[in-house]
Amino acid sequence: MALSLILACAWVLAATVVAMLPMRMQFPPGLLLLFCAPALIVWLGYDFGWFVSLLAFGGFVSMFRNPIRYYWRKWTGKEVPK
Repeated sequence: MALSLILACAWVLAATVVAMLPMRMQFPPGLLLLFCAPALIVWLGYDFGWFVSLLAFGGFVSMFRNPIRYYWRKWTGKEVPK
């Protein structure tokens, strides 16, 4: 089994554990997972092709849809709900 696939599975398990933490404790590990994901997605695409990379990106966006939406609004100057 490829190392990229093993790390992707570990990433999914870690993201699931972080999601179960109280909200105040989610930020540091969630931020680390958020920044590690693009490199892992590119690595998966290199090992298995663009379709697997596209599926991994879809899973990433699905899991982090609220933080992505929040930062997109913040960066584009739109109102950020509190």
